[in-house]
Amino acid sequence: MSGFTGKSIFVTGGSRGIGRAIALRFAREGAARVAIGYLRSDAAAEETAGELQALGAEAVLVRGNVTSDRVIEQVAELGPLDVLIHNAATGVIRPALETEDKHWDWTHSANARALLSLTRAAAPQMPPGSSIVALSSLGAGRVLENYVLVGTSKAALESLVRYLAVELGPRGIRVNAVSGGVVETGALDHFPNRDEMLEMGARNAAGRIVTPDDIAGTVAFLCGPDAEMIRGQVIVVDGGFSLPA
Repeated sequence: MSGFTGKSIFVTGGSRGIGRAIALRFAREGAARVAIGYLRSDAAAEETAGELQALGAEAVLVRGNVTSDRVIEQVAELGPLDVLIHNAATGVIRPALETEDKHWDWTHSANARALLSLTRAAAPQMPPGSSIVALSSLGAGRVLENYVLVGTSKAALESLVRYLAVELGPRGIRVNAVSGGVVETGALDHFPNRDEMLEMGARNAAGRIVTPDDIAGTVAFLCGPDAEMIRGQVIVVDGGFSLPA
């Protein structure tokens, strides 16, 4: 029997990149149903759904902006979830003085506030022993070029994880975050210095860049029984990149 046999999972931003790797990991470990949220590409979502079904999981597609009332209602209608993963992220990448208030609102709403909205919708039905995991980034605590909006939204996300871990603890729901180093996904295409970031990301103690499967493995661990006493923590998966001064 696999670790998540019969379980129901929801992954925001689950059609591509890290979210897809997480969704497939749970399907491989026996999840009965894996719902994935996505915003734009029907083709990518349907392709991932096919992969989930080939692994024996029922695939459910939840299309729309993760900040919208419609998506939050759809999440509530999924019924009891054993695992909720907030992976979807967006943001305006530019220097602080070139940002506008609407850029802040958009970025923080999707990256941080959405976790609170999703939790309000899902937690009342989640059984004891269930888990919520949010995906953060090193920019929550380090200053990265042009990353002010995303970095501050991820800092808010990590703070929210701590608050939720304490509040939901009596319900038997664990809440944690995973902070990845540079991971080669389509999201990097939005950065003007993409190639430089990839080269930099491989300069770590492990000697290679972090993969989506590396992140997925840590997420699965946090949602499993061996992580029962890990609560409100941010687990960094960067191959040791952030260690040197």
